[in-house]
Amino acid sequence: MKSCKTGAGRDVRQGRAWMATLALAAVAVLSGCGGGTQQIEPFAPTRIMALGDETSVITAAGKKYSVNALDATTGLLACASNPNWVQIVAANFGMVFKECNPTNIANPTALMYAAPGAKIADVRARIDAQFTNGGFGPKDLVTLMVGSNDVLELYAQYPAQSSDSLLAEARARGKLLAQQVNRIGLANGRIVVVQVPDMGLTPFAIKEAAAKPGTLDRAKFLSELTSELNLEMTLNLVNDGRLIGLVMTNDDRSGGIQTIVKYPGGFGFANVVAASCQSTVAITECTPKTLVTDATADTWLWASDTQLGPAGQQRLGSLALTRARNNPF
Repeated sequence: MKSCKTGAGRDVRQGRAWMATLALAAVAVLSGCGGGTQQIEPFAPTRIMALGDETSVITAAGKKYSVNALDATTGLLACASNPNWVQIVAANFGMVFKECNPTNIANPTALMYAAPGAKIADVRARIDAQFTNGGFGPKDLVTLMVGSNDVLELYAQYPAQSSDSLLAEARARGKLLAQQVNRIGLANGRIVVVQVPDMGLTPFAIKEAAAKPGTLDRAKFLSELTSELNLEMTLNLVNDGRLIGLVMTNDDRSGGIQTIVKYPGGFGFANVVAASCQSTVAITECTPKTLVTDATADTWLWASDTQLGPAGQQRLGSLALTRARNNPF
C-alpha cells in the first residue's frame, strides 16, 4: 500500500475509508435481508468484553473517567447513573459489569478489561492473554476504543520528531489496531470498534493552540494525527460486517463528535470547548459537586481536557449500540 501523507493523498485515503465503511454497511443490509423474506435472528451476546483505555473504564470502586453521579438522597456514588458508553451497550443487552452492580446480579457477564492509559500495544497484549484463556466465540461481543493515548504520546514528541514522521507512526499504529480487531473477528468473535475521537477538538488541543502559536497549528496537528490513525485502521479492517462493526465517532452523518462541535445547539450541548470538571480534582473523583461554574454534566461535551462528559459518553454509546444492533452478527 502506498503511503499518502497530506493533501490529495489523504483525500484519496479518506475516500477509500468511506468506501470500506459503506461496504461494511452493505454486507449488513444484504445479510439482514437474507436474500428474500428470511428474517435474521437478532444478535444476543452471552458475554461482553470491554477493551481499550480510560474512556471505557469502570474502576473497582465503580468510578468512571467522567462526571460521576451521586445519589440524590444519600450523596453516595451512583455508578449506574451517568453511564459510560460500554455500560450503555451492556445494559441494552441486559448485562452489567461487576465493577458497577448495584442490584447484585449474580455472576455478571460483562467483563472489564479496559485500562487507564492503555495504548494500542497494550490492547494487543490483552488480546494475547484472552487467546490463552479461552479466546473469543460467536456469542461474545467485544467493545474496543483505544488510540487517544497513542495520539497524545505522538503529539508530545513534536518538535523533537518531525510532523511527517509522527503522522507515519500514527498510520502504523492504526494498522496495528486493525490487525488486533481482525484477530478477534477471524477467531469468530464479534467486535464493535470505535474510532478515536478527534483529539484536535478537545479542550487540551484548544489550550495547546493558544499557548504555542507558530507555523504548526497544534490543534490541527492533533486532528491530523487522529485522522491518520483512524483512516489506516479503517482501511485495514476485514471487510465483513458479520464479524466487525465500525463506529464512525467523528462525523458519521448522524451526529459524530465533529458534527456536535460544529452544531452544538442542535444536539443539546451548551459548551463543546471547555472541561466541566475542576482541574484540581482527579477525573475519577469528579462529581456534580466539583464542576466549574455554570457547567452541567448533561450539556457540556467534555469532562476533562481529553475525556468526554456523560452527554458525550451517551452519544458514543448510542452510536455503538446502533452498530451492535444493526450489524448482522
